[in-house]
Amino acid sequence: MSYKLISDSCVDIPASLAKELELEILPLKVTVKGKEYANYLDNREIKPEEFYNLLREENTASTAQLNPNDFVETFTPFLNAGQDILYLSFSSALSGTYNSSIIAKKQLSEEYPERNIVCLDTACASMGQGLLVTLAARKKLAGESLDEVKNYVEGIKLDICHLFTVSDLGHLRRGGRLSASSLVLGNLLNIKPLLHVNLKGELKVYGKARGRYKSLNNLISRMEETFDKDRNEIIYISHGDCLEDAIYVKDACKDKLGLKEEQFLINHIGPVIGAHSGVNTLAIFYIGNERNIK
Repeated sequence: MSYKLISDSCVDIPASLAKELELEILPLKVTVKGKEYANYLDNREIKPEEFYNLLREENTASTAQLNPNDFVETFTPFLNAGQDILYLSFSSALSGTYNSSIIAKKQLSEEYPERNIVCLDTACASMGQGLLVTLAARKKLAGESLDEVKNYVEGIKLDICHLFTVSDLGHLRRGGRLSASSLVLGNLLNIKPLLHVNLKGELKVYGKARGRYKSLNNLISRMEETFDKDRNEIIYISHGDCLEDAIYVKDACKDKLGLKEEQFLINHIGPVIGAHSGVNTLAIFYIGNERNIK
C-alpha cells in the first residue's frame, strides 16, 4: 500500500533534502515584532539570518504549534489519492503539535476507515528529529512498508542523541529552564549550560562550562564517549547563526572519530526552535549508545 511520510518544520533540515527524500513538511509558526511567519524549510517568509538579527536587536519571539485543522488539510489530499499516512512529530514534551495530530487522526479515521493513519511522537527535536526523519525516509525510498518504517522509527528514536549549548541564558530563563539567580551568576561568570534531550523528549541541563570553547569541547567529548561507530552514516550539526563554531565542532568530531567530510550536514536552527534557544546555539545530533544523561 502506498503511503506518504510527513513531518513538521522542527526537523530543521534543508528544503533540498526534504525534496530529495519526498517528504511533506508542515510549517509551524513564529511571531516576532508583531508579525507572524510560517517556518517553511525554504525560508520563503523569513530567512534565518534575518530572524537571528532580530533576536540580536533584543526582540523576543513566540511560537505556535500546529492545530488539528492543519493536519486535516495536509492529510486529506493524500488520503483522497488512496495513500496511507505516517507522520513523525516534534517531541510531545516540547509542543502540543503531536496531540493535534492525534485529534486530526481520530476525525479522519472516521471519514477514511479504509486508510491507515499513523502518528508517532519522535521524542526528538530540531535536527535530531531531522536525522530520524531522514533515516525513516531512506527506508521508505528503499521500498520498506509503512509498518516496517514505523517499527524502525520506534526502535531507534531513543538512540538519537541531542547535545547542545546556548550562548544567551536569557532564552533559557524565559523558557523556565533557568532560575533568575542562575541567570545573573551565569552571565557574570561566563557560564555556558550544556543541554540534551532526554528519553522523554524533554529538554534538560546536564552540566556547565566556563566559556564558549570549553562548552563546545564538552559536547565533542560527550559525543566521543557515546558515538556508535557502526550505525552513523551521517551526523547533523545545527546552529543559531554561528557557522564558524559549527565548522569548528565538525572538524574536531571528524578528527577525533575518524569521520569524513561528507558524513556531516550543517544547517541553521530554524526560527521555531531558535525562538527558544537563541542566537549562537550549537547542537550535535547522532546515533549513540547512551542518550540519557543523569
